[in-house]
Formats: sequence, C-alpha cells, structure tokens
Amino acid sequence: MRVVTAVSAAAIALSVGAAASPALAQDVTMRLHTLVQSPHPYNDMAEFMAEEIAARTGGAIAIEVFPGASLGNDPAVIGEMALGTIDLMISSTNNAESSVPELAIFSMPYLFAGYDDLLETVGQGSAVFEYYQDLFTDTGTGLHLLALSGAGSRNLSTSTGPVMQVADIDGVKMRVPPSPMISRTWEALGTVPVTVAWAELYAAIQTGVADALESSIPGYLGSRLFEVAPNLALTAHTIQVNHISMSEVTWGGLSAEHRAVFTDVAAAAATLGVERAIGYEAEFITLLETEHGVTVTRPDIAGFQAVLAPVQADLAADLDLTDQLDLIRAN
Repeated sequence: MRVVTAVSAAAIALSVGAAASPALAQDVTMRLHTLVQSPHPYNDMAEFMAEEIAARTGGAIAIEVFPGASLGNDPAVIGEMALGTIDLMISSTNNAESSVPELAIFSMPYLFAGYDDLLETVGQGSAVFEYYQDLFTDTGTGLHLLALSGAGSRNLSTSTGPVMQVADIDGVKMRVPPSPMISRTWEALGTVPVTVAWAELYAAIQTGVADALESSIPGYLGSRLFEVAPNLALTAHTIQVNHISMSEVTWGGLSAEHRAVFTDVAAAAATLGVERAIGYEAEFITLLETEHGVTVTRPDIAGFQAVLAPVQADLAADLDLTDQLDLIRAN
C-alpha cells in the first residue's frame, strides 16, 4: 500500500493562506457535527476547520464542533442540515447512502490501492469529486459537498475469537451500517449481517445482538469497542471515505469570497484527515495490544480478496453502481 507523505497541520494551514478575509456584517456561529469520539481524524479535521475559518474570516465566522453524535445520528443530522439548523458535518459516506445511494460504491472492498490513490481519485477537481458534488445538489439532499477524503482503513473485530482466515467468521452476526454494499460484502464472506446504528453498537455487541463489527481503528478505540469485541483482525478491506458537507441553506448565505475560504479549508482538512489516519493507525494498534489486552491478528488478506474479487462487478451491477465503479477505475 502506498502512503501519502505526511504534512503537518501547520504546513496545511499555510497552504490555505494566512490572510484573513474581511469580516461579515454580522458575526455567525455555525454548528459542525461528527459522529465519533476523540481521538479520531474527523474531530481533528473539525477542529482544524474551526481554527482556520475563524482566522481567515477575521473572526466573523465561528464554528462550534459537536462530536460523538451529540446532535444525533447521521440520517437525522442530514435532515436538520436540509433545514439549515445544522451547518456542517464530517462523517463517513456509508452513513449518507440513504440520501445518496451512489455513495455505496465507496464501501466496495479493496477499491483503492492506498491513500495516495484515494486522494488522487476523489480530491477536489477530480471527475469523481465533481460527479458527487453535482449529485448532492441534483438529488435534493440539502447538502453542498465540500470535500471527500479518507479517515483510515476499516478492519474487522469480534467478540467470538481471533480471526486468521475467512472460515473463522463463518456464521457470525456481523454488524453493518445501513449500506447494501457493506451488507452484501459480509454476506459473501459467510457472515450474517445485522444493521445497527453506530451509537448503539457497543450495546449491540455487549448483549449479543451482533458478534462482530468493521470499523476504522480510531473509531474502534475512541468508542471503546475493544471492551466488547477484543479481537482485532487487520483486514484493511476498505479505506473509509468521508465527506465534508455544508447545509445548502448555509452555503446559499455565504459570499463568493467566504465560499472560496470554505472550499480551500475543506481541501486542507481532507489532507490532514489522511495524515492523521495514517499516524493514528500505527499508534493505536500498539496501544490496543499493550494497554488494553486486545488480540491483534494479521489474517490471510489474499483469502479475503480471493472471495471478494469475483463479486465486485456483480455487486456493482446488482446495486446499479457500474457507472460509478467505472468512473473510479478510470481515474
């Protein structure tokens, strides 16, 4: 896997410009939602955006960050954003599939070769990004897409025992988000998919509603899921794609100058998210093993790929995502 060159937050800040924009006639405070607890790239990205937007608008625009689903789960937040009562969100694309089903392609296993490949494929200005930005508007989501990025690989963890090969998860109840792509993927791997909201996941594993889950390493640690699913298998089956989006109502109230500021800062936050994801994964895997007693395995990835490779095209066709798969593969 290729990895993107690490860029410090300070360097990113310089890249988006140090000069502050003229203040708005009236100060504005915006609310930004994330679904996760810190430490997590989403929250780092959110705090970075809050600092940069305040600096570049001369304090005219403030952003208050609400982490850990304190404003609700993603589908409810998307509804609030359509009304303009929540202004911004940073979250995984799979939680927005009910509003934009075409996002499901990003949940396809082993879609990107690495983080560089991801950023080149979905970065601002790419054909993929422009397609999804238009789609957000054309489908009436009430969201304006600012950036797409990655926030770590998704890996498997279980309450049932260590995983070294595909056969080890045969028949387990696998928690999945409300994503047909993810559900079909884990069904192909022999599990029994169970849809559970992220905020309810800990209790679901604890009570046996589900036996296993797939998540980013920061999400697994930050939500303390290791307490109920202490076996972590580094399957790296997907790079988790996230979106930075603004309410269309809020976007419509911005000047052209401040729209440009948000666009630039979101692009820098997207790069920061990848940098933090790379660092967190290495740090957190060691922490989980040494301080939390998690059993970490490095399973036979080739075995997972062998099962899933033949079904990728079929999955895309069955879910009407062939055009999106072709678009990604062309970039």
